[in-house]
Amino acid sequence: MLEMSPTATHRYLSALASQGYLEQEPASSKYRLSLGAIDLGMAALSATGLCMHARPYIEELARRTGFTVQIGVLDGPEVLLVAALAGKRRDQREPGCDARVGARLPAYCTSLGKVLLAYLPAERRGALVSDMELKRYRPGTVTSEPDLRAVLARVLEDGSASSEEELAAGACAIAAPVRDESGDVIAAVNVVAQHGVVECSELVRWCEGELLATAERISTRLGWQGAGQ
Repeated sequence: MLEMSPTATHRYLSALASQGYLEQEPASSKYRLSLGAIDLGMAALSATGLCMHARPYIEELARRTGFTVQIGVLDGPEVLLVAALAGKRRDQREPGCDARVGARLPAYCTSLGKVLLAYLPAERRGALVSDMELKRYRPGTVTSEPDLRAVLARVLEDGSASSEEELAAGACAIAAPVRDESGDVIAAVNVVAQHGVVECSELVRWCEGELLATAERISTRLGWQGAGQ
């Protein structure tokens, strides 16, 4: 049994309900798991397998670049970080935003999120973008729906996405898509650095090739056979 007061218990239950993980029965006022909690559990199981397969490849990418490497999956309008390895460069600092596994970041202003949004089916992408609150975190944050749609179109053309001080001061990153056996983009992997250590244009120039190769290796490990399969 949990040694928790009724007040604390109610507070935690209310918080979980507000996040969509519990729902309250009108007749009895009892709580039960919602579909959101079930979806979260399935996402966690899926992410566990993804991380197991991706681990050796992101370790190698972090070692070769010296920068932080992350993997994220899309959960509604947010990116859920499911893996993160800190870079070993002496001049590398932690990203200015929450970079821990389990952290949630807004999709529209992060490299991981741009990739995940761009590769959604067009109808789903359009509906999700239309419903997003495009909050300005930094001067470079995209806050216009037409501008965001243009950014996502460029991501599809380029096959990768970058972000430069859009969510946190000094942070720059580049991300690439990870595909499953059917070719669907189920995750994204990125390399994150700080201004003062490397400019965003330099990060793209130095790391894009290795990042895309890493994303392809992870995808192959997950069963993807390439565009010609």
